[in-house]
Amino acid sequence: MKAYRKEIWMNLPGRTGFVNVTPEVEECVRESGVKEGICLVNSMHITSSVFINDDESGLHRDFLAWLEKLAPHEPVSGYLHNRTGEDNADAHLKRQIMGREAVVAITGGRLDFGTWEQIFYGEFDGMRKKRILVKIIGE
Repeated sequence: MKAYRKEIWMNLPGRTGFVNVTPEVEECVRESGVKEGICLVNSMHITSSVFINDDESGLHRDFLAWLEKLAPHEPVSGYLHNRTGEDNADAHLKRQIMGREAVVAITGGRLDFGTWEQIFYGEFDGMRKKRILVKIIGE
């Protein structure tokens, strides 16, 4: 069995946003040499996310609007976590909703997606470097 690990670094210029990381993950699959296996992609930070969905800008704006309704950034005084000196309690909640990781089967040396599926990094407390872990195992 082969094992492969790589970190992808993100640094979004704004507080929130989504980045399609599918091309980077596909490159990892090629580098790994795995033809049949599993690819794990996960955010290594508690205020960001990795998820699978459609690469459609309207949907992404809908996600951000929906998340802001569920866990608004303001007022920051409305969250107990922010009493520690932080202002990112909403980002922790948004990450919890959108998820930590995506797992995709590898078949024939390629990510085995359903129709329209892509892998995204979701940022909810940006403007600093954060890591995404790609771990691939298989034959």
